[in-house]
Amino acid sequence: MAEWWFNNKTGEVEEGAQSLGSDRDGPFATREEAARAPQIIAERARKWAEEEAAEGR
Repeated sequence: MAEWWFNNKTGEVEEGAQSLGSDRDGPFATREEAARAPQIIAERARKWAEEEAAEGR
């Protein structure tokens, strides 16, 4: 099964781990999901920040 990555440096989707780990996010199950990586990551960060605020951190 293929894994998809989003390369933060180039803004491109990669099939398999082609670039440096520090330059990519993933893995994602589909090319489409990897293409949405910036939005997915922003949504997760927002959710974590809300959870931490609710816990009083």
